[in-house]
Amino acid sequence: MKTLSTLTLALLATFAGHAFADTTLTVYTALEADQLKAYQEKFEQENPGIKLKWVRDSTGIITAKLLAEKAAPQADVVMGVAASSLLVLEKEGMLQGYAPRGVDKLSKQYVDDSNPPAWVGMDVWGATICFNTVEAAKLGLKKPESWRDLLKPEFKGKIVMPNPASSGTGYFDVTAWLTIFGEKDGWAYMDKLHDNIAQYTHSGSKPCKQAAAGEFPVGISFEYRAAKLKESGAPIDLVFPKEGLGWDVEATAIMKGTKNLDAAKKLADWAASKSANELYEKNFAIVAMPGIAKPNPHIPADYEKRLVKQDLRWSAANRDKILAEWTKRYDGKSEKK
Repeated sequence: MKTLSTLTLALLATFAGHAFADTTLTVYTALEADQLKAYQEKFEQENPGIKLKWVRDSTGIITAKLLAEKAAPQADVVMGVAASSLLVLEKEGMLQGYAPRGVDKLSKQYVDDSNPPAWVGMDVWGATICFNTVEAAKLGLKKPESWRDLLKPEFKGKIVMPNPASSGTGYFDVTAWLTIFGEKDGWAYMDKLHDNIAQYTHSGSKPCKQAAAGEFPVGISFEYRAAKLKESGAPIDLVFPKEGLGWDVEATAIMKGTKNLDAAKKLADWAASKSANELYEKNFAIVAMPGIAKPNPHIPADYEKRLVKQDLRWSAANRDKILAEWTKRYDGKSEKK
């Protein structure tokens, strides 16, 4: 009996060690491609036996894909997708509420207020104008200081920005303008800006890459991509318009109905951990865990205070209406998919 008992214990220990040995989590994400490798390596190192399979696209496209798959979800976890999109999924009853280990150590404003939370924030990303100083000098363009400066006639055909139906960055730009200027004046602002837009891209980072490459002197983008490009030597200045900056929270959520719930919880735990937040900090000025973020020489120390006071639930609730109106007015200048 003793031998059998010892053997049983050994088998149980082996099973516990390999409980996730054959588990592959399908993770839908809008994270930038150059972030995925570091996040995956660290998670898999700390959680042996669980492998991550990424399905990556821009925020709007990932959101549409998840909604289209509502009846038969293909994703186990959504990670690095805008909270304003996850709030849409939450309303549709598609998310599995879960309070990750250590969630109480995160800033409350970056965690869903449901109990248990449907999603948990990772970091904040926000608006920036990428301004190519070399190309601007050739064209005699003065660096803008405000969103309204972009309406000046000298910027006609010189600006690129993300399409809000495809890009989370584009969507928070639009909702921020509606918040800053009010609904009527916000659309009037976008009408005038549209006259100066050369193209709407389907990626939030592409406008800054185009500005950095000198294709256009002005790209409306987000601070992480802009800071990285400037660090690599691109001739751009980062402009933080004085009226305020649109923003959203990159967050993690478990999809309801996943067949890999235990492994999905492990990823949610990790996404809320100090280890993960230390990786987010390498990319973002604001992360969900206080005390982790470090100063970035290209991003103002008071960056968080410059963010527009906007309601992410409002952004989620009005998403379809806002995107329908935007598409009707401006989609003619969108790049081909």
